[in-house]
Amino acid sequence: MVSRGSRSVTRGDEATVDQAEWDRVKTRLKQEFGESAFKSWVTPITASVLRDGEVELMVPTRFMRDWISTHYAERIRALWNGENPHVRKVILKVGAGARDTRLAQSRPPTPVAPPGAQRSRSVATDSSRLKSASTLGAELSAPLDSRYVFENFVVGKPNEFAYAAAKRVAESDQVSFNPLFLYGGVGLGKTHLMHAIAWEIRQRTPTRHVVYLSAEKFMYSFVRALRNQDMVSFKEQFRSVDVLMIDDVQFISGKDSTQEEFFHTFNALVDQGRQIVLSADKSPSNLEEIGDRLRSRLSSGLVADLHPTTFELRLGILDAKAEHLGVPVPQKVKEFLAHKITSNVRELEGALTRLVAHAQLVGGALTLETAQDLLQDLLRAHDRRLTMEEIQKRVAEHFKIRVSDMSSARRSRVVARPRQVAMYLSKQLTSRSLPEIGRAFGGRDHTTVMHAVKKVEELSKSDSAFAEDVELLTRMLES
Repeated sequence: MVSRGSRSVTRGDEATVDQAEWDRVKTRLKQEFGESAFKSWVTPITASVLRDGEVELMVPTRFMRDWISTHYAERIRALWNGENPHVRKVILKVGAGARDTRLAQSRPPTPVAPPGAQRSRSVATDSSRLKSASTLGAELSAPLDSRYVFENFVVGKPNEFAYAAAKRVAESDQVSFNPLFLYGGVGLGKTHLMHAIAWEIRQRTPTRHVVYLSAEKFMYSFVRALRNQDMVSFKEQFRSVDVLMIDDVQFISGKDSTQEEFFHTFNALVDQGRQIVLSADKSPSNLEEIGDRLRSRLSSGLVADLHPTTFELRLGILDAKAEHLGVPVPQKVKEFLAHKITSNVRELEGALTRLVAHAQLVGGALTLETAQDLLQDLLRAHDRRLTMEEIQKRVAEHFKIRVSDMSSARRSRVVARPRQVAMYLSKQLTSRSLPEIGRAFGGRDHTTVMHAVKKVEELSKSDSAFAEDVELLTRMLES
C-alpha cells in the first residue's frame, strides 16, 4: 500500500520512515532544544523503519542511546505522533545505520586489497597493531613520578573518598566507574592519585596498556596529527589503550575541535569497556566553555572531590614528609607550618624541605624563629589582616575546643584557659579596645579581659609548656 501525501510506504506491518515527517520532527526539536543540543544529540540519529507503530532510530554509541532515551525519546515520540498517528513508540538502537558526519568526514576511505592479498595483509595488520600496542605506553605517556604511589598518599577526611575511588579503579580488573573524574584545587593530590593509579595497574597487570598524559599533550598530539594528515593513526593510538588517563582536562575548554575528537575517543573507549580516569580543577558542571554533551559525558561516571586540607591532615603530611627526609623536626615547627600554609600541599612540603635543607647545609637547630626567618616570602603570601574571629578560630583549633566555646558561659578550665589566651592575643595583636574584645567574647565586661591578660602573663612565666603554646600561637598569627 502506498499512502497519499507525506505518509510512509507500507509493506505488510513494516513501513519505511517518511523523511519529510522526520525532517519536520527535527525542525521542532531544534526550535525547542536549541542549536547546540540539536547538533550534539539529534543530528547523529538516523531514522530507520516504522514497524507495528514503533519507529526505529539508530545512534552511533550506547552512551548516546542511553542519553537520548532519557532526555529526548518521549518528546520525539510525541512530536512524531502529531505528524503520524500510527507512531506510538520510539525505539533507539546502536548500529551501523547511525551516522556521525563529523567523524566520517575525518576518516579517509579504506583501500580495498586485491583478493589474493587480503589474508596476508590482515595478518600483517594484526601483527603491526600488536607491536604498536606493546610500545604504546612509552610513546604516548608522560613520565610517572616514582614518589606518587598510594603508600605515600596521606589520607584524611578531605580526600578519603577520592582515595578509595582511585584504589578501587587501580585494583579492579573490571571497569568500576567510567570515567573516574577527580577534581580539586591546586596542590590537593589529584596528580598524586593519577600517578598512583597508573603505577598500581602497571604493577598488578603489566599487559594492560596504560596511557597517562596531560590535556595539553593530548591537544598537541591532535594538532600534529591534523597538520600531518595522519588522523587515522591518532585515532588508532588513543582508541586501542586499556586505560586512558588525562590530567587537567580544564585546558581543553574553548578548544572545539579538540573537544570533538576527545568526545569521540571517549565514546569509543567506553563502548569497548576500557577505563578512563580524568582530573580537573573544577567539577564537570563548573567547567567553562565545555560543550553540553561532553560535560554530560564527564559527569556520567563517578565524580570525586578532593576538599581543602584540615589542620590534622596537613600535620599528617608533614609527619610523613619528615619521616621520608629522615630528619627529626620539632612538633611546634610542624604545627606552625600546618597552621600557616593551608591552601597548597606542595608548598607545605616545599617549606619543610627548605627548612631541613638549611639545617643540613648551614647548620643550626630547626626552631620557630628559623622557620619564620627562612620562610618570610612564603608566609607573606599567606598573610591577611588579623581579626578577633581568626584568633578565636586558631586558638580553638589549637586547644581542640569549639569556636562557640569562646563566647559561651562555660567556666571549666578546659574552656576558660583557651578563652583567656584568645583574649590575651586579641589585646596583643589587634588594635581593639578592652570593651570591644569583651563584646566579641560573649558580651563580657572589660575587667574580665584585663583579668585574662594578667592570668596569661603569669602562667607564661611559671609554666614553660603553656608559654610555648602562647608563643606558637603568637607567631602563627602575627607572621
